[in-house]
Amino acid sequence: MNLFKRAWWRLTAQLGKTLMLTGLFFVVCTLVLSGFLVQSAADRAAADAKKKVGAVATMQMDINALMDKRGLEGGGQQGLKIDPSDELRTGPVDKLGKSPVVRRYSYLIEAAALERGKFKLYRAAPPPPGTETEQGDFFKPEGVPDTEALPAFRNGTHKIISGRGIGPDTEGKVAVLEKRLAEQNGVKVGDKITVGSFRGDIQDSKAVELTVGGIFEDETPSSRDRYTPALSDPGNRFYVSSDAAAALNDEKPGAVGTSVREATFTLGGPEDLAQLKKDAKAAGLDPEIYPLKLNDKQYQALVGPISKTAGFATLTVWLVSIAGVAVLGLIVANALRERRRELGILLAIGEKKSKLLGQHLVETAACALIAIGLAVPASQALAQTAGNSLLAGEVSSAQNDGDSSEPDYANSMGGEKEPKPEADPIDRIDVKLTASDIAKVGATGLGIATLATLIPGLRTLRLEPREILTKGE
Repeated sequence: MNLFKRAWWRLTAQLGKTLMLTGLFFVVCTLVLSGFLVQSAADRAAADAKKKVGAVATMQMDINALMDKRGLEGGGQQGLKIDPSDELRTGPVDKLGKSPVVRRYSYLIEAAALERGKFKLYRAAPPPPGTETEQGDFFKPEGVPDTEALPAFRNGTHKIISGRGIGPDTEGKVAVLEKRLAEQNGVKVGDKITVGSFRGDIQDSKAVELTVGGIFEDETPSSRDRYTPALSDPGNRFYVSSDAAAALNDEKPGAVGTSVREATFTLGGPEDLAQLKKDAKAAGLDPEIYPLKLNDKQYQALVGPISKTAGFATLTVWLVSIAGVAVLGLIVANALRERRRELGILLAIGEKKSKLLGQHLVETAACALIAIGLAVPASQALAQTAGNSLLAGEVSSAQNDGDSSEPDYANSMGGEKEPKPEADPIDRIDVKLTASDIAKVGATGLGIATLATLIPGLRTLRLEPREILTKGE
């Protein structure tokens, strides 16, 4: 008799066992498909985050490496002298910024400026009587090629409220002032201000005229309860173009450009760092003196929770699959014990073992296929709910870890404060059912059915008909 007919009769004759086996397969397939859907959604979210944020590589001159190299080449005291030509310059940085792996780049030209004429420093609180203020009585201008490329402007800490920021098309000596400084001095966009250059000696200061191109607002408050040196007050910070920064430093840029303290390059992902290093070497930047260091903290903060959720989904798929094989294998083995007489008689009248094994495989596979069809709509709802719940827990855990970390004292010392993330961590996934996911759960379900049938089936059918009929339970 045809094995498919026997399988059909068996499934319909023992409907209770058929429904039980189908129900078990439904649970297994629903959990497995939900895991696949969470994995796929996590991969899409991570890819979107990679496009949105990327990774940032930072380049600075390593003074120790420079001294070691010059000491070996020149020797003596000359090896310890840093020549201006050894400093990181805007020319090579601009060249490296054209690398195909760089999305955008920026650099920081450190400068200082003195009061000159009517343009005065902003003071939130007056200095106490007898306090020596000359050591900190400076403006804090920073030369940048593009303010929109700075993290503070991208994440909203700084906002342009009048005029425009500095960009690649900015020409001349342009300044973008902080709101407090502009209001105190009564200047607006288009006005000209005069400050004094400062390279280390106040006596050598020269007047530098700047044009106010824009005004921005910094959300960092000034300290009104106690005196803060003007250099550390966020109200005295402003941005200037590269030409203005060179003038404030009494520097002539020349063919290689202006001296740069730090350059940052936003990459598509951490894997692009190797290519960037090759391009830096091609641009004439010694990798030992001007090392590139990857800072993917923003990227990891964004995709960290989603990666952990995807890892949990992967673990769930494996555990459910292994458990499914074990449980269903025991059920099929028990069913074969109950059908010893049937198997022995069929083998005795000449039925092939392969056909008997095929019949059991068809029965199990039929239950699996029905379960897969039922699992498709159920798993999509389960994956969306469970995935968002797991992800919300990971995001909350990551935020708690961040809040409990050591405080950053840089800003209280007048240094640069760690920028906050430019985007919030991904706290929701978009589950989409695709043909690929259905194919994967179908293959997994049928694979479980095959293993659960073959393992106990081969053990039973290796016996001869007489042994099957006479062997005890």
